[in-house]
Amino acid sequence: MTGTLTLTHFSAALIFSIFASIVFGITQRNTARDQIRYGFYCFFMFIGGVFIGGWLMWLLRR
Repeated sequence: MTGTLTLTHFSAALIFSIFASIVFGITQRNTARDQIRYGFYCFFMFIGGVFIGGWLMWLLRR
C-alpha cells in the first residue's frame, strides 16, 4: 500500500520556508541565539512574502 502526499501551494511554501530558514540561520550567524533569531526572522519574511505575493496575484486577476 503506497501513500501519496498532496500539498497545497501554501503548505509547500510553508515547508520550504521552514527548511530554508533553518539553513539561513545556521549559515549566516555565529552564536546559537543569533541563529535562532535570524531563522525566525527569515521564516516570517518568507511567509509574509507568500501572503503579499498572493494578494498581488489576486489583485492582478481582478
